Amino acid sequence: MTTSPGFTIWLTGLSGAGKSTLANTLANGLRERQKHVEILDGDEVRENLSKGLGFSKEDRDTNIRRIAYVAKLVSRSGGVAITAAISPYRSVRDEARTQIGRFVEVFVRCPLDVLVQRDTKGLYAKALRGEIAQFTGVSDPYEEPLAAEVVVDTDIESVEESTRKVLARLESLGYLAPSDGQIAPHGGRLVNRLATPAQQSALQDRLFMLPRVQLTPRALSDLDMIAVGAFSPLEGFLTRPDYDSVVERMRLSNGLPWSIPITLSVSQAEAKALQPGAEVALTDASGDIRAVLSLQEVFERDLQREAELVYRTTDPSHPGVAVINKEGPYLIGGPVTVLERNELGEPFRAYALDPVGTRRAFAEREWHTVVGFQTRNPVHRAHEYLQKCALEVADGLLLHPLVGETKDDDIPADVRMQCYRVLLDGYYPADRVLLSVLPAAMRYAGPREAIFHAIVRKNYGCTHFIVGRDHAGVGNYYGTYDAHHIFRSFAPGELGIQPLFFDHAFFCTVCNGMASTKTCPHGPDSHVVLSGTRVRTLLREGQALPPEFSRPEVAAVLIEAERARVPA
Repeated sequence: MTTSPGFTIWLTGLSGAGKSTLANTLANGLRERQKHVEILDGDEVRENLSKGLGFSKEDRDTNIRRIAYVAKLVSRSGGVAITAAISPYRSVRDEARTQIGRFVEVFVRCPLDVLVQRDTKGLYAKALRGEIAQFTGVSDPYEEPLAAEVVVDTDIESVEESTRKVLARLESLGYLAPSDGQIAPHGGRLVNRLATPAQQSALQDRLFMLPRVQLTPRALSDLDMIAVGAFSPLEGFLTRPDYDSVVERMRLSNGLPWSIPITLSVSQAEAKALQPGAEVALTDASGDIRAVLSLQEVFERDLQREAELVYRTTDPSHPGVAVINKEGPYLIGGPVTVLERNELGEPFRAYALDPVGTRRAFAEREWHTVVGFQTRNPVHRAHEYLQKCALEVADGLLLHPLVGETKDDDIPADVRMQCYRVLLDGYYPADRVLLSVLPAAMRYAGPREAIFHAIVRKNYGCTHFIVGRDHAGVGNYYGTYDAHHIFRSFAPGELGIQPLFFDHAFFCTVCNGMASTKTCPHGPDSHVVLSGTRVRTLLREGQALPPEFSRPEVAAVLIEAERARVPA
């Protein structure tokens, strides 16, 4: 059985502030959303798990560590742990955050004078008279959170208002599916690594003193995808534990599915000069600083092993293998803070929607189910057939062409955009399709890239994803339908997005319509199928493509582009 990712809500505040009351109302709200919830109340934990502990700092820290350990187990199993303990010391709360990972701190704030007035148990009165030693807020310190995800003020807010505030924050962080029913991002939270004005200002003084690493076009694309959450839950380039786990198991080190290693390569000299703990300025080819990486690790990878497992070949002519061989074995990893994004030019700028933008567009259109389609080629009749079949079971289609770095012989992205526009204008319902570009680079990793593309589209808000028979394939490196079979590596529902598997599609002259190997009983002689080589030959010769293969408007764009590329 698989579970969705769990998390911990850590309520902290003085005695009597309302932590237990808020914990119970939050639990009810979460259970209404089909979440399994466990409340770890401070008094109950003291009675059952920490009996015998006193109230010294050491004993208090031990109590909180025990609560954190149980909360981690609940979260790891897919549940929601709500802790309601004073937890007065900031350092042990931060320790709990690190240990648990998926952690939302809620500061339940209430002024001391209000708490003294409430004092239903008479504890503050006794503490003020000196009858209770080491009483937090009176004779023992309480260290307020410096950056809690949520602050609720129980002296002026109703419990319902505080509950709504916490639930709304859980939605914005991605731990809860929004109330509009949109799919949660991968890992539960849509990452944002774009520098805030405060971060920009803090970095400005030391920026030009930092060591620099120049990024390749692919690394620049990856940086942009990390920045806007398209690669959620990644917050930077992989360190060794995640890298090894992705290459070997198609999972991050925490077990979350992830099939393609997102890495940053450096030269041997740079690897020797860079030290973990430092900040590194990441630049483009012009030397402009695009981001700062908080360096956690410098390590070396096994290029042959990565090629074998990720690309299923060590052939240096494979485009993906060629890239990693050129990059070399030395990698650096750590989270990034992005100062300046890649700017897409025409004709892409108008179609450059980030995950926040596509999700907003889906909500505005009231699409609850959205099917994503990945392409690096013009859409021909077979693609159109798959998309329209998928539209029969979904509210909308995200036509999401990849416009980052591709092979030299792929049709240029600007030409493809013209093809998409003329096709959508003539043959698709305008209110059922959204055209937006994906500024990522192709890996040509076949089956693994099919998984990767599905996860990325989940981050953009898609609930379904079309997987063709040779998704992200190149040459003869992958077997027919390997891109379908690889999804069996994960338990049903584990990826969080529904793959739609389609067989080879074509126009059948006997059926007199579009069909696939699943639906057509006739032989190959009846199928209109053109190889890429044949298509390029016809285009070079200025000949029309068969209307059964390509819409005439699309063919006209391709013929004109070929003429412009190779003047007569």
